[in-house]
Amino acid sequence: MLMPKRYPPEVREKAVRLALDRLEEYGSAYAAAHAIGPRVDVHPETLRVWIVAALKRAAEKPAAWTRLSGPSWSGCGGRTGS
Repeated sequence: MLMPKRYPPEVREKAVRLALDRLEEYGSAYAAAHAIGPRVDVHPETLRVWIVAALKRAAEKPAAWTRLSGPSWSGCGGRTGS
C-alpha cells in the first residue's frame, strides 16, 4: 500500500528552494536538510531526498547558454537592411 502524500507541493518547493539557496553554507544536502527541515516542518530525510532529486534534475538540464548555441542561433539577429 502506498503512503499518501503528506506535504503539499508548495511546502516542498519552499523547502527545497531554501535548502538549495544555503547548500554551500551547510556543505551537504544532509546538513542542509537537518538544519532547514525542522524550520519548515519537513522531516530531514524527506527534505534530503528532495534536495538530491533537485540537484540531479538541475545537472541533467543543459545550461541556458548551450541551448542558444548551434546553427539556428548563428543566423539570428544583427540583420542589416541590405
